[in-house]
Amino acid sequence: MRADEPGLPLPGPAANDPGSPTLVMPGRKVRAGAGADWVGDAWRLFRQAKLMWIVILVLLFLIHIGLSMVPWVGMWLPNLVSPILLGGIALGCRSLETGGELELEHLLAGFRRNTGILFAIGLLYAAGEILIMVAFGAVAGTSLLWALIRGDEAAIMSSLPDDPLRVALGGLVAAALALPLMAALWFAPALAMLHDVPAVPAMKESFFASFRNFVPMLVYGLVMMALAIVAVIPLGLGMLVWVPMMIASTYTSYRSVFTEEDGGAA
Repeated sequence: MRADEPGLPLPGPAANDPGSPTLVMPGRKVRAGAGADWVGDAWRLFRQAKLMWIVILVLLFLIHIGLSMVPWVGMWLPNLVSPILLGGIALGCRSLETGGELELEHLLAGFRRNTGILFAIGLLYAAGEILIMVAFGAVAGTSLLWALIRGDEAAIMSSLPDDPLRVALGGLVAAALALPLMAALWFAPALAMLHDVPAVPAMKESFFASFRNFVPMLVYGLVMMALAIVAVIPLGLGMLVWVPMMIASTYTSYRSVFTEEDGGAA
């Protein structure tokens, strides 16, 4: 059922903006090859504003480095702010898609529109990461966890458990929990920014849509992995293209799963 059908009004002015794509809730299940299409569409968005994408990438890197240097809370600040930045970039992708420009203002648009929702997504994501770290510490040892948080190499070496399998098992547990957390985040900033979907519903819809589209997500991951291998060959310079494409693909995949094509039904 479409979210804009009678009885399911879309919340907020952004959802009623004629420039916004038509929302489909819950997200549809798409064909396997759509995963490769997301990459191709992301490449087209990158080509439309290559220099600006690279500038935005550099700014994102500097922002994350600066936030990570804040005492005590530096580990969590980038995760809190990332959904706000990604929401703004989603707005920039929409601008490119509709014939507009990608501008520096788009990077900070999330601080002017739906900031509370986007920040709540960041809080939920950070809380999930804390739970993952607790689960890792419960398996691999709390002393090792605290040493890793502090970044103390000497303490890390001295905290390693006698049984190395505990560390391996802790890593597997953390990876297994990180997958659903990433699934809950993947589509959420675009849903929040472009359709005013509240944080919890946005993350819930993102989670179910990600696993509903496990096969196209797998195809997407394999294609991006292959491209990453190519990207690192020329002294890693290809990552200046790969990372913006990865960011843009969060928008192109959202368009495929959660919206109709402009001007008609998908």
